[in-house]
Amino acid sequence: MAITVPVYSTREILKRSLDQGEVPKNNRNIDRCIASASRNAEALVHMVMYPRVATKYFDWPNNQGAVAWRLWLDDQVLVSASSVTSGGVTIASSDYNLEPNRSGPPYNRLEVVTSSSASLGGGDTHQRDVSITGVWGIHDDHITAGVTTEALDASETGVDVSAAVSAEVGVGSILKIDSERMLVTDRAQLDTGQNVGGAGLTANKNAQALTVTDGTQFSVDEVILIESERMLIEEITGNTLVVERAFEGSTMAAHAAGVDIYAPRTLTVQRGALGSTAATHNSGASVQVWQVPPVVRQYVNAEAIHQLMQEQTGWFRTMSASSIFGGTAKRAATVEALVDFRDQMYRTHGRKARVRTI
Repeated sequence: MAITVPVYSTREILKRSLDQGEVPKNNRNIDRCIASASRNAEALVHMVMYPRVATKYFDWPNNQGAVAWRLWLDDQVLVSASSVTSGGVTIASSDYNLEPNRSGPPYNRLEVVTSSSASLGGGDTHQRDVSITGVWGIHDDHITAGVTTEALDASETGVDVSAAVSAEVGVGSILKIDSERMLVTDRAQLDTGQNVGGAGLTANKNAQALTVTDGTQFSVDEVILIESERMLIEEITGNTLVVERAFEGSTMAAHAAGVDIYAPRTLTVQRGALGSTAATHNSGASVQVWQVPPVVRQYVNAEAIHQLMQEQTGWFRTMSASSIFGGTAKRAATVEALVDFRDQMYRTHGRKARVRTI
């Protein structure tokens, strides 16, 4: 199973946590566990957190027990609204507030400004009387990772990117290029146009200085491929890359000068994802990466690792109790180990229940 739905971690982040090699079987298991853990995270906090453009409908009047000018968004949270209607009448942005306004997104309710002439209701039926179009999710914060290195038409699913994007983005990342959102579903190797320089590399763990023609064409934390050996770039000094050899379980080998250097700079993506529209993009377009809240990513990683480890032992994995209780008994390494992560996740992002009058 590949990652084909939005998630809150990436294959690469989890593999580094586990020190897993690039084995197709591991990739499938890791992708599946990340997807499962992401859905568990949403169930825990009672909301979908990733950003998507959509129109949501709400009944009015409803059984929320709220005052006449307030609409609770329930299990939906809103980043921004581009259109609000009620009873088929558009409510101007100046005639409603998104709340709570003290901390900004996410917003959990809409309130009509009581000094305005706008109101909720008035349609032929209470069903789906209110419609809100906008960006839904916990936030829509991105960082600029790098740029595209080719022009894109509106249907191409293989996107060539710069070294900085390769180092930052993984399978499962949510991207924004111009106004289009994309979901990264896989990565493939691309010739960097650079070759092993100097006298080459010996098959020695301490042979970590890789000479290249132009060090600016690489990025720290990027994983490169030389023949069948993967290496992690730890530092860049001029035209010398300091690398960790035999990375991700690959086999260390000697490499002669002139050998091609590859990197996973071709991203396989879902185009027009999350309510956006596929479009053309110029070479050099900014590639932005959606920032998963740290606590959410930490929880999803812990949940996914737990699932992977338990599956490897048929859900009979045990742990020694000696370090905790001073004894030598064994106890099941169950979901109890995730209690602290879950508590932190819920305290930080959980939607609390509201009491309603029916």
